[in-house]
Amino acid sequence: MSVDVECEVSNILGKNSRILEICHLIEMLGKTEVTVLIQGESGTGKELIANTIHAHSSRANKPFIKVDCATLSDTFLERELFGHKTSAFTGDSYTLKGGFELATGGTILLDEIGNLSLSAQAKLLRVLQKGEIFSLGSSIPISIDVRVIATTNVVLKKAVKQGAFREDLFYRLGMITISLPTLRERKEDIPILVKNYIEFENYEAKQHIEGITPKALAVLMEYEWPGNVRELKNTIEHAAIVENTDTIHVHSLPHYIFKGSRNRASIDSEEFNLKMKRSFYERQLILRALIKADWVKSRAARLLGIDQRNLSYFIRKHHILDHDERRRVRGI
Repeated sequence: MSVDVECEVSNILGKNSRILEICHLIEMLGKTEVTVLIQGESGTGKELIANTIHAHSSRANKPFIKVDCATLSDTFLERELFGHKTSAFTGDSYTLKGGFELATGGTILLDEIGNLSLSAQAKLLRVLQKGEIFSLGSSIPISIDVRVIATTNVVLKKAVKQGAFREDLFYRLGMITISLPTLRERKEDIPILVKNYIEFENYEAKQHIEGITPKALAVLMEYEWPGNVRELKNTIEHAAIVENTDTIHVHSLPHYIFKGSRNRASIDSEEFNLKMKRSFYERQLILRALIKADWVKSRAARLLGIDQRNLSYFIRKHHILDHDERRRVRGI
């Protein structure tokens, strides 16, 4: 179905019908305190949706705390969630706050909740039912006022059937479930996203990219995007860095995107353009030398076997930012 309108919720771009439905739902969720489960493949923007729900809620001016459930062991995860009481060598004790306490009045994001052990799931269920937590090492309950948003890249219904996820926790979390479409299911949004990512690169990295060629955009439209919108953003960042004109061309896209492309003939016409290829590899060589030399121009010039003044010329020619400027605009 063709849709002529775009999402008007800040930070969410697209005109795909499912994206529009999600935008409408987010506006409705801003008026509630209900727990939300966001599910979708890696790279589909689950954390962005969670942030946007918080930003459109009455808790927007309160903390938004993210806890990664995928990378921590049970013990460390419980400390992250509930905090812990510890004793110093002097005999004094103090309590370190966990995510639930830090998020008081605001929102806690339980990222990739499908990775929680059954033991941790039981403790989380109790928190959701009772509205209170116990710090590790303490028997005193702490009342909490926190909105819970959870994300997962696994199908929790299947995990419930397999006994890997508690059914009661699943229904407690999934009072409202948002299922994000993959990028291959919303390809009509690719031009909108590409335009936004180019603007982002121009602002963040002081690039001067004005757009993308129809051939390059055709390649992006054909690719299946297993990494979803995150992969598309990284692709545009890559292209903006290696491109030496004010427009992203096919030759600036990562080569793996071309595999099996029906646009192979048009790609080849740019792939074998001597002027383009020479300029592309010249820029790549300059970049590699600068990086190896830790952005010290005199050292990079020696690596390249050229005069430092010539290196400065190539830096200007290929719009390569110097190290100090890269640190300032990228926060490195």
